[in-house]
Amino acid sequence: MSAVIQAEDLTCRFGAFVAVDHIQITVQAGEVFGLLGANGAGKTTAIRMLCGMLPPTAGSIQVAGIDMVRRARHARGHIGYVAQRFSLYDDLTVLENLKLQAGLYGLRGPHRQARLHWALERLALNRVADSQAGPLPLGYKRRLALAAALLHEPQVLFLDEPTSGVDPLARQQFWELIYTLAESGIGILVTTHYMDEAQFCDRLVLMQAGRIVLEGTPADLLQRPLATPLVELVTPVYVACEALLQDLPEILEILPLAGRLRIRLHAGVELAAALAQIRAVVTARGLPVSSLQPVAPELEDVFVAVLEEAQVRTRIGW
Repeated sequence: MSAVIQAEDLTCRFGAFVAVDHIQITVQAGEVFGLLGANGAGKTTAIRMLCGMLPPTAGSIQVAGIDMVRRARHARGHIGYVAQRFSLYDDLTVLENLKLQAGLYGLRGPHRQARLHWALERLALNRVADSQAGPLPLGYKRRLALAAALLHEPQVLFLDEPTSGVDPLARQQFWELIYTLAESGIGILVTTHYMDEAQFCDRLVLMQAGRIVLEGTPADLLQRPLATPLVELVTPVYVACEALLQDLPEILEILPLAGRLRIRLHAGVELAAALAQIRAVVTARGLPVSSLQPVAPELEDVFVAVLEEAQVRTRIGW
């Protein structure tokens, strides 16, 4: 594989505020690369610089082999971009929007017709082709935006929170299409704040306060040791158990799920002693315990722990 996105020491400042702080990003052809983080972490600023929409304060960017700092306009024929917000024309129909985008990309003749047909078919837009874009449900607007970004067969696709606000079925359909596009050789960079979507990416970067605080494949990140151990209590009376356990000094956080409690312990707590204490508190009230045992972290657990560590380092000035 070859790199279709290569950013080194990428930095963006707005006055004294550092939105993106010397980050490195590499995306290979055919790779789905996830850029994650909470709102305000710097994801959208980073993607706008990578697309050539915002000049960096410092650093270098190569996209599809083109210098995005000096020759951003030359790369636009190789890039597809789907913004967070719908950026096409509300008062045009779906087909009119696609025809306009095809013209802007310089598509002509039979090739233009073939690409329009592909977009309507592949994104399931035929049924609404003659409908105005403005009143369409959000899921259709997302499909239209993606169709417009793919008309010219880009080498690189940027998706800025493409499934935000979309129903679960539409999200699944989006990710199935993303996989198909990656298999065709397109390099895809996607930003999201949905932690469950992170596992769909080939590689992940987690941003916090403009910096990259974690990077790796989902499988690698799940092997990362956590300072805060996790245990799971399964019980038919988990609501009552949660109330009992809230004030235990060993417990950092309790996450109630259907029929169980996922419990994060404080760093440094002795695991066996904590398990014994939790069981003693619950059984002392005569409440049943179906199981109580350590559990492996999920990606969200890893991200939360890493973000907490990053916040501590920021407070003490590391």
